[in-house]
Amino acid sequence: MKSLKDLKVNNNQISGSIPLEFGNSTQLQRLDLSSNHLFGEIPKEIGKMKSLFDLSLASNQLSGIIPQELGFCALLEVLDLSTNRLNGLIPRSIGQWPQIHYLNISNNKLSDKIPPEIGKLVQLTALDLSHNLLTKEIPYEFQSLQSLQKLDLSHNRLTGSIPDAFTSLPRGIDINLSYNELSGPVPPIPNFGNASIQGNPGLCGNVTGVKLCASQIMKNKSDPFYNRLVLVIMLPLIGAVLLCLSAYGLISYYRQKKSPQKPLEEENGDYFSIISFDGKLVYEDILKATNDFDEAYSVGTGGYGIVYKAELQPNNVVAVKKLHSSSENIDHNGFLNEIRALTNIRHRNILKLYGYCSHARHSFLIYEYLEKGSLGSILRSDVLAKELDWLKRVNIVKAVTNGLAYMHHDCSNVSIANILLDSNYEAYISDFGTSKLLKLDSSNWTAIAGIYGYIAPGEGRLEEGGLWSEAWEIKKQAASYEN
Repeated sequence: MKSLKDLKVNNNQISGSIPLEFGNSTQLQRLDLSSNHLFGEIPKEIGKMKSLFDLSLASNQLSGIIPQELGFCALLEVLDLSTNRLNGLIPRSIGQWPQIHYLNISNNKLSDKIPPEIGKLVQLTALDLSHNLLTKEIPYEFQSLQSLQKLDLSHNRLTGSIPDAFTSLPRGIDINLSYNELSGPVPPIPNFGNASIQGNPGLCGNVTGVKLCASQIMKNKSDPFYNRLVLVIMLPLIGAVLLCLSAYGLISYYRQKKSPQKPLEEENGDYFSIISFDGKLVYEDILKATNDFDEAYSVGTGGYGIVYKAELQPNNVVAVKKLHSSSENIDHNGFLNEIRALTNIRHRNILKLYGYCSHARHSFLIYEYLEKGSLGSILRSDVLAKELDWLKRVNIVKAVTNGLAYMHHDCSNVSIANILLDSNYEAYISDFGTSKLLKLDSSNWTAIAGIYGYIAPGEGRLEEGGLWSEAWEIKKQAASYEN
């Protein structure tokens, strides 16, 4: 097709490489292959198309370098190679396009410096080199681009200062130098009033998007108006801070005066102990969160204690097991030593024991709170059991066996009532070690209001053999399901 002058096949699904035979179309003036699925390199044979003045290969998957031979297309006015995978340097042969007015090679992987031959493209009105890997300084030759209306060099790795050559560019030009590694003062020229230069931490100046230069800060500080402005802002601010501190001091004094009781540690000679809870957990916080252990906050009742849900802070909920007096007839020193050891246990599938409090009025254990309750309560409910698909059941078995392997010497009485689930159905073994401390050798959980599992191992065993038979049945069913 030797006489073909205009070929547009853009916005299709053409794949493969660009045929070398295009080099024989010496009369072709416009070639648009953009927005297809072309890959491979740009053939150097395109340099033989001497009549070509509009070439668009944008939005393909072209790779390799921009061939030097493109410089032979001396009549080029429009060249768009954007949004490809081109790499290497911008060829110096671009200086051979004296009539080009639109050049877009953005969104590629072009590297190294911008060639100084860019200054020869005096007819350019739009230049887009953004989103590449260009480095080094912006060439001084930009001052020759007197027809330029839009310049985008953003999202590269350009360094150095903004050259004074920008003072020679036309007024009203749209400039984008953002997200590079430029430094130094921004030239005080009108073109930068609306320029985009953010994302260059090293730049400074009296321009939106950058910090003031040190010299400008010193000049501002010596300005009487600046000093008055500082006073106008700082004096009310200091006054407000002092007022808040005074109010806080008065409120604290009033509370102390209103509550003169002795510290809890000294009351009636009893002792009070808190062991490890994310920093600071105090006795009064538990009483306040449960309204002094009001029944409304109870989630479970047993022979040796009642479990309460306590929200200490937003998104900070714990389970508090308040012990009956009959469960405290133990060696306190030995008990606290064991509790300290248990609070140091770190295993993802063993329920966290935060600590223990003892006072003349109350004694309680503090546990991690899990939303879904116990595995036993879910399996016994036709509605809740439907939520446990096979994948969740297999994950529960894995989690439980991980916990059992860790606590191998203390797992003889673990049952599905002691397996708690969080909101993601991750399984945790509860009451690890505490039954031995409290010497609970029989079922101590008689009525449960909503949350199961904060109980000693042994209660709630299944007649079929406890957790082991349940787990074995689930594993057999899961294996059959997977097969």
